[in-house]
Amino acid sequence: MKITIQVTCTIFVCVLYTQDAFIKIGRNEGVTSLWSGLPPTLLMAVPATMIYFTAYDQLKMFLGFGRKNAAAVWWIPMSAGIIARIGAVSVINPLELIRTKMQSKALTYTELKNCVKTAIAQDGWLSLWRGLAPTLLRDVPFSAMYWTNYEIFKSVLCTRCELREPTLAISFASGAVSGMIAGVMTMPFDVVKTHRQTELGEKNIPGKQMPTSTLSIMKKIYRERGTRGLFAGMTPRIIRVAPACAIMISSYELMKSFFRKRNLRLLENG
Repeated sequence: MKITIQVTCTIFVCVLYTQDAFIKIGRNEGVTSLWSGLPPTLLMAVPATMIYFTAYDQLKMFLGFGRKNAAAVWWIPMSAGIIARIGAVSVINPLELIRTKMQSKALTYTELKNCVKTAIAQDGWLSLWRGLAPTLLRDVPFSAMYWTNYEIFKSVLCTRCELREPTLAISFASGAVSGMIAGVMTMPFDVVKTHRQTELGEKNIPGKQMPTSTLSIMKKIYRERGTRGLFAGMTPRIIRVAPACAIMISSYELMKSFFRKRNLRLLENG
């Protein structure tokens, strides 16, 4: 029953992930370009959110979270967040790559299909997981920091307000602050991930010498643009990440609470 509740909640909030596509797409390509990459985004959002949130909650409970103060068992949300994120990112990465490619250039579906075919012909099916390493380097620390801070902030606020369950405001505030902290700390890996994924199908273009490893890309960006290059786009990312994390987690907590109370009433009524 718990898994059913979690899946229902994630379906309810997963549509919020689609805002990522609208923010990242080039803003000088016309209104219709705001929907480029939307189909893979929608296709990616549902399974990614279901896997991530459900796995996190199940792992957290399995590891015994809730029996002690959140600050005393900070390693539980950290561990659960890491494992859940690795699973979700690994499954969804090919769709993430296609979406990023569609957002980086105004490609038709035929051109995108040819890019994918070229990449597979050059490097095999593993090319669809291009950018997985920097994505994991970005998302795994983000998830670890986000969930650890979120559970601690939520616990502290609930204790101060003498509440057993977080209110919508507590969840929203905890999610926003945690998302902002994690977003700033993992920004360089987001920059590298975008660079890697926009290379799909371009490996053998004459005159293009592209670094392949995460470290080499970071060095290249640092040489060309300095530290600011590694944090390029930080302001829009924080503007996106903080409210996105706040809205999603508060919606998720609200729906969990709703279904938990509903199921209790059904059990009591027999």
